[in-house]
Amino acid sequence: QVQLVESGGGLVQAGDSLSVSCAASGRTFTSYSMAWFRQAPGKEREFVAAISSSSDTNYADSVKGRFTISRDNTKNTMYMQMNSLKPEDTAVYYCARARTGISYYGANPAFYNYWGQGTQVTVSS
Repeated sequence: QVQLVESGGGLVQAGDSLSVSCAASGRTFTSYSMAWFRQAPGKEREFVAAISSSSDTNYADSVKGRFTISRDNTKNTMYMQMNSLKPEDTAVYYCARARTGISYYGANPAFYNYWGQGTQVTVSS
């Protein structure tokens, strides 16, 4: 069974930086695309960023230029560095793993079938 565990969330001020991590169980981490989604109170879950097995990246327009997604296959871990944080970035951040057999690293959550429990990121103004 695949487990994804996020960490690194917290409370920061607008303009600050924060890094979140997602540790994955299993020996085939390198074969899968991974992604970050987020969900703010009262809103639907939205795509933030994704990274393919070969480290190609994809970002939502709202975070492009501020967030950087990366992965360390030797540690089975994905990261996201978040700079110039804004109050509208406040949300629970979830990591997700793409379905087996596809090389998708896009924004549609239906293509991801394993999810972490989430980590809260709060940005105060």
